[in-house]
Amino acid sequence: MQAGILGFPRIGADRELKLATEAYWRAEIDLAELENRARAVRVENYGFLKSAGLDLIPAGDFSYYDKVLDTCCMTGALPGRFSFEPGQVSLESYFELARGARTGRGNIHPMSMVKWFNTNYHYLVPELDRGTVFSFRDSTVLRLVDEALELEVPAMPVLIGPVSFLLLGRPTDGVEPLSLLESLLPVYREVLEALAAKGVRWVQMDEPCFAGPVGDRARDALKTAYTALAQAADPAGIVVQTYFDHVGANYDTLCALPTAGLGLDFVHGPDNLDFIERKGFPGDKTLFAGLVDGRSIWVCDPDSVLALAGRLLEKIDSENLVLSSSCSLMHVPVTVAPETHLPAEVFNSMAFAREKVRELVALARTIGGQAGPGDTLVLERARQALAAGRSGPLKKSSAVRERIGALTPESFARSSPSAARLAAQAKTLKLPLLPTTTIGSFPQTAEVRKLRARFKKGELTEERYKQAIRQEIRKVVELQQEIGLDVLVHGEFERTDMVEYFGEQLEGFYFLKKGWVVSYGSRCVKPPVIYGDVSRPGQMTVEWSQFAQSLTARPMKGMLTGPATILNWSFVRDDIPRSEVCFQVALAVRDEVADLEKAGIKVIQIDEPALREGLPLQPEKRSEYLRWAVDAFLLASASAGAETQVHTHMCYSDFNTIIDQIIRMDADVISIENSRAGGRLLGVFREREYPNQIGPGIWDIHSPLVPGEEEITGRIESILEVLPAGKVWVNPDCGLKTRGYQEVEPSLRNMVASARKVRARLEAQQGRPVTPPGVPGETGAEASSDSQAKPRYHGQILEIIRGAFGTSPGLSYHSVFLFPLVERGESRWGFLIATRRESEERLELAAYSYEISDQGEVSKKLESRKASLPEDKLDEVLEGLILRMDELEGNYREIDLRGRGDSQAQLEHLEKILLGAMDGTRTDSPEGLQPGESAEHERHPGHGGSEP
Repeated sequence: MQAGILGFPRIGADRELKLATEAYWRAEIDLAELENRARAVRVENYGFLKSAGLDLIPAGDFSYYDKVLDTCCMTGALPGRFSFEPGQVSLESYFELARGARTGRGNIHPMSMVKWFNTNYHYLVPELDRGTVFSFRDSTVLRLVDEALELEVPAMPVLIGPVSFLLLGRPTDGVEPLSLLESLLPVYREVLEALAAKGVRWVQMDEPCFAGPVGDRARDALKTAYTALAQAADPAGIVVQTYFDHVGANYDTLCALPTAGLGLDFVHGPDNLDFIERKGFPGDKTLFAGLVDGRSIWVCDPDSVLALAGRLLEKIDSENLVLSSSCSLMHVPVTVAPETHLPAEVFNSMAFAREKVRELVALARTIGGQAGPGDTLVLERARQALAAGRSGPLKKSSAVRERIGALTPESFARSSPSAARLAAQAKTLKLPLLPTTTIGSFPQTAEVRKLRARFKKGELTEERYKQAIRQEIRKVVELQQEIGLDVLVHGEFERTDMVEYFGEQLEGFYFLKKGWVVSYGSRCVKPPVIYGDVSRPGQMTVEWSQFAQSLTARPMKGMLTGPATILNWSFVRDDIPRSEVCFQVALAVRDEVADLEKAGIKVIQIDEPALREGLPLQPEKRSEYLRWAVDAFLLASASAGAETQVHTHMCYSDFNTIIDQIIRMDADVISIENSRAGGRLLGVFREREYPNQIGPGIWDIHSPLVPGEEEITGRIESILEVLPAGKVWVNPDCGLKTRGYQEVEPSLRNMVASARKVRARLEAQQGRPVTPPGVPGETGAEASSDSQAKPRYHGQILEIIRGAFGTSPGLSYHSVFLFPLVERGESRWGFLIATRRESEERLELAAYSYEISDQGEVSKKLESRKASLPEDKLDEVLEGLILRMDELEGNYREIDLRGRGDSQAQLEHLEKILLGAMDGTRTDSPEGLQPGESAEHERHPGHGGSEP
């Protein structure tokens, strides 16, 4: 009995490949050093797999970025916008395909990226058109196999099969991808002939699309392909490998192929066993039986695997059976060895890539009657871990189980219909047309990561750590206000990961030290482990969201991760249904939503980027998953009141097949990935109206390119061809944590400028300010009298001041000088703000100048200038500034805010003044001042101005 695997983690136990690749991108190492470090990872992997006794070791499963991208390079299927030299694709060109390029002609956008079936891995999508010319452009796979053979490794080359490669592609001019098969096959024949000449025994051809629904055209293409390729591979045998589900209606076609082997997943596709038992299996084929779960971190159940293998051996000769992993082991971490910090019950129950290899070898030897003491020990360890887990104390919570049992239908529904919520939210939030926001996170700089690391090591007290995080939040709130975003975020500096952060604060979760798996390119994630019942001991985000909201009058989003995403991005216990685990997580999120509302947060985003990720490949399984996954989102969000706007975010998924379920989620606003897809994802919204609001991403944050203002404007305009303006939000594709500020700031400035440009065009067409539908008393472009009475700039000006200094305890506003600046007929206002904080002998000054358009829009004319000075110097400085004001117009108003209570009360008083002064109207207070009017009283020396 032989044992094999479909693939092994390529990143290295300590993410050596990731670190080397990113060092190369930063020009810290050269190409030769990158290749040396990558080879070292491969050599280490080969050494382990060989010493573990694996009979068939994958070669060619390695990639610097993505296997589908590797196949594009191998076959010459390169997008025409990249002008590469003929011949071998250089590594520099390879990375440009994945990350985009900057040229003298402008940005060249990278290839699109989509989730790999129902995993959290992303692949680069082949771009196919009628002009695609295939040729053997890149021989990397041959060099990788040579390397393995030189190390005396029983190498099994791994290729993406030609039919799945075409099916995974995206036609750019309407071409039917399978029509290109005939021109593609000569490349595969050339590759297979070269591999066979090297003396390999097997070539693995991955055809995962055939573990899902495909039509007769695809099945015919599969027969055509392997009829042509089987002979080219001779004397090596081809194994057509499927995974992630059963093969359904494709079973007969797969069995009839003239290939030597077929790979089936018996873990996630148990129906495959039924097909073999009912229909038989070809006697001239070898079955590569996926019996050990390649996506789970738990030890296998040896007795269940041995029993299943026994049933297979009733239909298949032992020499025609290879025990295998259900899929590549790239979806689990390298080894459990570093995780000794975990409770023994949890640690002993785990098996990562290396441990799964040992399990496979032990199982194969046991079935073949060749098990040694080490093999017996491996399987006995698994048996003991399973027994301990069933009776262990870490699994169950009676309180959690009782709460799940008490759920009613009302637990899953918002209290008001969407139209009523929209009206209530419009009145509360007062957002403009095409509101701008971000998805959540801001750059996780080296300083921020170092800060968290020092706190975890005990080098910082909790209070010092929180002070430092608050300072980061303050800076990013100021930045967003200065840029002009409409709905802000706090930046998520306290979070290492959008799932790990929540898991760390929930019962039932455990965390790995080096449990890294690749997500895309060099990006790795470290999923948490759900081992027991999930509950929320206390608030998780409220403190940070509440602090951030205190810094601004603009809406601040509370940022949460949704239950399906937490589930799908975790390693989940397998002793209870996944749906039950998801509901447990949903109740914890629901509690956090309630506490955010109580804290005054009016916009709450519950991200579900992985909702579609859990979708089974076979259609008959999908409705059940979508039912409970959407129910879990509703359970988490339904308690929110009508005025609370619930957002969700979904990225890198095809929504066409699940649009009805997305509508059923009933989120007030959904943001989606759109820019890499070239607007393709919007097509579903042409055919199926989304009743609420949508933010199609207009900036691809997975590329280092900075989109220009003209480019973003074009994208917004194309969105408005599909969606009504009143439903559209303007935002990036995803969170910004992986980008740097050198990319984020200009991109966001261009985004806001573009949104304002399009907004102005829409308003000009209507002849008046256009407000989103749903505002009481308004329809379409009709503005309410309330909105005309209080132009948008009132709130913006106050936010400028609040954003500069905030309303935190210990802060007081000393004085605010307001003065009109009439310049070439423009309406402009300037501000000089002085504040002080308790226990400080210095005051802070900030000067601003802003232009106010006829539509009430505020745009910055001058950069803010801040200074700090001793209080006894304040008068001297103010006198000089007042003289300068006199030279400009002579009109100014000093607003003395001392004695007006705390900073919040001071700002409320200031707002009352501004409503009169800046509208050119009188208020009950004599401090109203119209542009062009003289000051109503003479400024007194000292702190100046008389109390109104």
